[in-house]
Amino acid sequence: MDERTKKIAVVTGAGSGIGRSVALTLAAAGWAVAVAGRRTEPLEETAAAAGEDADVLCVRADVSDPDDVTALFASVRARYGRLDLLFNNAGTFGPGGVPLEDLTYEAWRSVVDVNLTGAFLCAQAAFRQMKRQDPQGGRIINNGSISAHVPRPHSIAYTATKHAMTGLTKSLSLDGRPYRIACGQIDIGNAATDMTERMQTGILQANGQLAVEPVMDAADVARTVLHMAELPLEANVQFATVMATSMPYIGRG
Repeated sequence: MDERTKKIAVVTGAGSGIGRSVALTLAAAGWAVAVAGRRTEPLEETAAAAGEDADVLCVRADVSDPDDVTALFASVRARYGRLDLLFNNAGTFGPGGVPLEDLTYEAWRSVVDVNLTGAFLCAQAAFRQMKRQDPQGGRIINNGSISAHVPRPHSIAYTATKHAMTGLTKSLSLDGRPYRIACGQIDIGNAATDMTERMQTGILQANGQLAVEPVMDAADVARTVLHMAELPLEANVQFATVMATSMPYIGRG
């Protein structure tokens, strides 16, 4: 691909799971990809999996740290000069299976800091870059969750942040209109990652029972993100849900 037409993406939480799958899919489609995460080694593994011909920049960054986020986007600007896509993917479920009354403030705060504040900080930095660059504009895709619509038992911190992500997406869409900045959200259900490992051994249902749930390949999610990313800025997938077909989401409860 001509360097002058190459698209530039930032993918957070790119050291594993959905983030890695999306980064690899973008790279295979000819995008230059800055992969960000809290640990360098998994990022380097993502870069190696992309192959020698891929243009992948590894940047260690904790999205909940404003200084790390500033440094991440400065690195992208220094290397590529512009930004076309942010996939706001970094997230944590927090302590699993903890009843509401036992959830500590520290646990609540850690989930909010990564899932919501981290998403805001990265979106803000991307927005600033996209607004000032020439040609102006770009796209932000937020990783929501089916929990942006319905909760699981004992998931109040995660669920609250994913509902908040929907508000973040809508506000970014509105505020980005004058600057050709599009924002959409992909809500994912049961992609096979480390975070969803317990789906395959049994997870608490709304009726109090444990049940094994079907999962899907994270690559199926990545193809949808690629489609959203490669639309012209005059078109936008505002919200998309990609889920394991038979998971208990429709009719949950």
